[in-house]
Formats: sequence, C-alpha cells, structure tokens
Amino acid sequence: MKKENTLGILLSFTGSCRGKLTVSVLSAILSVAGSIVPYFYIYQIIRLFFAGTPTVEAITFWSLIALASYFAKVFFYGISTTLSHVSAYTILEEIRLAIAKKLMDAPLGTVLNDTAGNIKNTLVDRVETIELPLAHVIPEGISNLLLILAVATYLLVIDWRMALAALLCIPLAAVVYGIMMRDYGARYDAYVKSSNMVNGVMVEYVEGIEVIKAFGSTGSSYEKFSRAVTEFKNDTLDWFLSTWKLMNLGGAILPTTLLGSLPIGLALYLGGSLAPTDFIMCLLLPMGIVAPLTSFTIFINDSKSIQYAIRDANNYLNLEPLYDSKKIVALDHFNINLDQVSFSYDGNRDHDVLHQINLRIKEGQLTAIVGPSGGGKSTIAKLIARFWDVTAGEITIDHVNIKKLSLASLTDQISFVNQDSFLFNCSLLENIRLGNPQANDEAVYTASRAACCDDFIRMLPHGYQTDAGVAGNRLSGGEKQRIAIARAILKNSPIVLLDEATAFTDPENEDKIQRSINALTVGKTLVVIAHRLSTITRADQIVVVDQGRIKATGTHFQLLENCTLYRDMWNAHICAATQPFKEVTRYA
Repeated sequence: MKKENTLGILLSFTGSCRGKLTVSVLSAILSVAGSIVPYFYIYQIIRLFFAGTPTVEAITFWSLIALASYFAKVFFYGISTTLSHVSAYTILEEIRLAIAKKLMDAPLGTVLNDTAGNIKNTLVDRVETIELPLAHVIPEGISNLLLILAVATYLLVIDWRMALAALLCIPLAAVVYGIMMRDYGARYDAYVKSSNMVNGVMVEYVEGIEVIKAFGSTGSSYEKFSRAVTEFKNDTLDWFLSTWKLMNLGGAILPTTLLGSLPIGLALYLGGSLAPTDFIMCLLLPMGIVAPLTSFTIFINDSKSIQYAIRDANNYLNLEPLYDSKKIVALDHFNINLDQVSFSYDGNRDHDVLHQINLRIKEGQLTAIVGPSGGGKSTIAKLIARFWDVTAGEITIDHVNIKKLSLASLTDQISFVNQDSFLFNCSLLENIRLGNPQANDEAVYTASRAACCDDFIRMLPHGYQTDAGVAGNRLSGGEKQRIAIARAILKNSPIVLLDEATAFTDPENEDKIQRSINALTVGKTLVVIAHRLSTITRADQIVVVDQGRIKATGTHFQLLENCTLYRDMWNAHICAATQPFKEVTRYA
C-alpha cells in the first residue's frame, strides 16, 4: 500500500457526503462568527460610556444585535452538528460495509492470518473513532481556525503588539506539546498492540470456554486472559502517566489568552501608546477564542487514536482482492490437475508449505488425501477451491486454469464441506437454502431427507423454522454436519471436497453422516481429506502427503505393499480402533 497522509486518507472517506460536510463547515463558520459579535457589542457599549453618551436606545440597539447573533450562533451550530453527524455515521456505515466486502474478496489466508479480536477491534472500535474527526474536527476545527485568524487579523489592525501578546499562549503551548509528543507515538503504539492482544484473548477465552472447562485448564487459560488484561492496563497507564503532566500543562496554557495580553496591554496603556477602549477590546476579543483553543487541546489528545483508527481502517480497505477474471467458461468435464504446485501463506518461497505437487484427479472418481497432521492435506483442498492462489504452478479443471474462471462460476462447480460446519443464527430452512438460494421449500426438504437430517429437524419444537443459534450452538456436532451436507446436496455441484467431514463425529451419527455423504457424492468428482483410513479403503486413488510433498499414490492395497508411511498409519489406525468402522457404500 502506498504511503498516504492521515488527512488525505480521511478526506478520501468523505466522497459520498462531501456536500453535507461542506454545508456543515460553512454553518460552523457562521456559528462561530455569531459567537464573536457580542464582544463587539460590549466594545460599543464601553465606547459609549467612555464618550459619556450612553442612551437607552443605543444600548437596546446593540443588545438586540447581540441577541440576534446568539440565535444565529445556535441556529447554525444546530445545522452544522446535525449535518456533520449524519455524514459521519453514513461514512462509518460505508467504511464498515466496505471492509466487510474487502474481507470477502480477499484471499482467505489473508483473513485467517489476522485475529478475530483485531478484526473486531477495527470494525467496531477503530472505525467508531473516525466519527470524531468527521463530526467534530473537520467542521469545528476549520471554523475555529478561521475564527482565530479573524481575531488575530482584527487585533493586528488595532495594535500588532497586542495581536502577538494575545497569541503568545499558542507557541508556548506548542513547545509543551512538542516535548510531550517526542515518545508519544511509541507509547501509544504499545497501547494499541496491547489493545489488539487483549481483544484477541477475550474472543479466544469466550469462544473456548467450553473446552477450557471440559479439560480442566481453567487456571492456565484464565492466567493467560488475566495476563493480557494486566499488560493492557500497564501499557495504558504507562501511556497516560507519561503524558498527563505535559498534557494538562499544555491544556492550561493554550486557552490562556490573558497570559500575554494583560501584562503587555497594561504596559502599553500606561505608556500612553494604547487607548483605553482599544486596551479593553484587546483583552475581551481574544477571550472569544478560548473555547476554540480548548477544543484543540482535546483534538491533540485524540490525535494518535484518530491516526491509528484511520490507518487501520485504510489497511483493510486496501486489502488486495483475489483476482477475478469475470470470464464465464463452460466446462464439459471435471478432471482436476495440479501441476508443479507450490504454496506459501505469505508468498515467500522460503516458507513454502507445499512443494511441487503433481496430482491428477479424475472426473467421477474418489480421490482420498491422507497423511500426518500438518502435512498439507487441507491446504491442497482449499487451493482447489481457490481459497488462496498458488505461489507457483497451476491448478486446472478440464484443462482450464482456475484463475481464468470467474470466482462465481468456480464456486458454482465446487461444494466444500469441512470438519467445522458453521451455521448462521437463522432458521434451519434458511441455513440449508444457502446452498441454493433459489430453491423452493420442497427442494430443501428433499435435500434434508437425503442428508438424513429430516427426522431430527421435524422433532424440533419449530421444525425447519427452528433457529440454529449462534454458530449453530443449538445443535450437536453431528447434526450440524448433516445440515452442512444437506446444504451441499442442495447446491448439487459436480465437484465435492470433503475436508475431514467426519473427524469429530460420534459413533451414533457416523453411519447417518456416511449415508449423507453417499447421497451427496453420487456421480461427482470427489476429493476426501481423511484421517479414518477405514472409510477410504475402496477409493479409486489414495494420495499420501507428508511435509508438503506427495510421498505415494495408489489404491489401498498398493500403498500397504509399497508405502511404509501409509502402512504405519494403517497399522496405527487398526490398533487404535475399538470397533470396526463402517465403510461408505459410495466407495464400493
């Protein structure tokens, strides 16, 4: 991503609301102009008394002008703040939706390499922080700056020395803030890192609390959570304690216009070079910029949080999308070839997790991929589905590079069922219909019967209208798996990828899920990532993968005879089994 300044990035967010923000700024300028008129009213009254000509009519006239200016101030401030906040929250909505779209379009690896806590922190907290510059800094900052310039200009007309004296507080405060900002960035960076870490640990702790309790690791897990919270507290206090003295000093100096104007004005008045009315005006008028200067102290305090919020949001908005050719290609066959495929998650060839994979997967046949954990089995399946792009080599379907297929058409050709079946918090009917949004209810029921989940769904209190709960937490693991398979059956894609779809299935559901898979895979090009070797003994070909390389390919009996690694895995599987697993009839 190219280097951009914070203001430039912020203004790039405002495109759809630039007109409203412009009117907001103009209204804010009129509002602060209205707030300065009463000082001229007081000046005129003082002149009348010095001249010895105060009258009820003159005082009433200037009082009405002051009252009108006050109403103008309130009226235009209302317009300004309404438009700025409407614009701000419209832009925040657009940013959040744009980030969500970027996450959908980015390679899955880019998203998975980030933590849920960091993504949540950016989408919710960081983006919310952008409201401050949009709703306040832009309209109020610009109008307040113009007000200060206008006051300074008027004071220059009266007496240039008084103008400098009245604004003496600004350079003095700037020195203080300059000292404070020397290591402000480093300390705030530590605070942000701690904030991201504690968000990630919180999400992990809450999501994993069932596992923590089940395995009796409450103490160690709570200790990790407690340590993250403590570190966050320490970094936050370190940031605050390192800045609060100078921040308060600068905040005390910046709005104190009398710091210079009172002693210098008094000296000039006593020296006879400053008229008494001008002296009073030079004391009163700078007081009109006290509120704007005070607001700048708040902006300075929040400047780093704004900068980081804009930077983090912009990083997500600039995520590189997965290339989409948009090209519709009609595929006649569904043979899959992997030619010299290498892959690394960060694109660095020194970090390859797959090394020059060559694999032929024939249409209508079952190919099983087995091997030790972490060997690259699931990565191969996800590359076929194009969750990532290969680092080197190519993957083709019917001799067409999958990069040349539109993402939509590739997705239509593939059904992917993995071991972690995710269900949305909506009805089971709609969860299954995700496989084919155009399907009618009867098609959903048919797919459910094929997936062996119609019976248990109809036994639920609201049947197919029963909510799955957050992440499907109202269903068992086996039930969620069958819902996911029903979804894939409804999709009816010619290629089916099963990534250890029965890995966490209890024996009671094993037979039902295997029958569901049979219904799903009839006549399909099927790729199975398996750890239960007894379920794939009749596969057309079994591919043994270890440390990112293909060690051997063949049938079950060929590998038992020729592949030591497969033979060892088979013996370990047989020894570990307490009862024979049923073989899937699809494999016969």
